[in-house]
Amino acid sequence: MPIVVNLDVIMAKRKIGLMELAELVNITPANLSILKNRKAKAIRFSTLEEICRALNCQPGDILEYAENKKNE
Repeated sequence: MPIVVNLDVIMAKRKIGLMELAELVNITPANLSILKNRKAKAIRFSTLEEICRALNCQPGDILEYAENKKNE
């Protein structure tokens, strides 16, 4: 899939852990982990909005289109 999720990179830059972000976004740590580990097939805009608010970033900081990359 050519959509790459860079949530782990942004979380590292912001020095925020999975449990803390999950609490801020009001999502289960398991679901956030799926997104962080690039296993998610979809994301709700409302969830993306909350993640962006919590990390003070733009959706483009988290999601990237890279035709030649594969999510593993």
